[in-house]
Amino acid sequence: MRIKDISLENRPRERLMKNGVSALSDAELLAIIMKTGTYRENVIDMSNRLISKYGASKLSSCSMKELQEIRGIGQAKACQILSLFEFARRHSNTVSSKNPVKSAKDVFDILRPKIAYLEKEHFAVLMLDTKNRPIKEEIVSIGTLNASIVHPREIFRSAIKEGANSVIIAHNHPSGDPKPSVADRKITEDLINAGDVLNIKVLDHVIIGKDGYWSFNEETD
Repeated sequence: MRIKDISLENRPRERLMKNGVSALSDAELLAIIMKTGTYRENVIDMSNRLISKYGASKLSSCSMKELQEIRGIGQAKACQILSLFEFARRHSNTVSSKNPVKSAKDVFDILRPKIAYLEKEHFAVLMLDTKNRPIKEEIVSIGTLNASIVHPREIFRSAIKEGANSVIIAHNHPSGDPKPSVADRKITEDLINAGDVLNIKVLDHVIIGKDGYWSFNEETD
């Protein structure tokens, strides 16, 4: 069935205009981004197939090459999808909860959906107020497949600007195994020392795996 064969009131764009963006399914939202399907498959069916096969989390971390290996996805649609998820990642620094962060598990719950499944190491800082409530979260460095390159100035620049009382640092391990490396232990020590100089306490460094985490404060995975 072609989009033009769907009744006007049931087409994604018309449903958005009538009912608001929250009324649309993930597939309908993706369909609006991709705009068109192929002569074999309309854009809604294509979007449903993509989400059903890969899941939103996997789809959001696909490379250009991987996306173009999917039937019906050419260069233009791959660019649209990559741009969509990158825009969302860049502007997801407004934390969804103002509840105090009490444990590494809280950090894991906040950051896992955003960085656990990415193919490169992403180094994040969670900035907290005097009651350990999140002020802001920010990706401050993107490393290679095996290492994050991060400098204390990237970590603390925004923390100073936002007036943070303390920070929790975190990064993902693309392998899925959250156990720390020697380099992880060294950067943790360096950042704690830098925080002491600036009077911004580093409460923890949490390594995010696909199904678990490592906390330097709790020493658990």
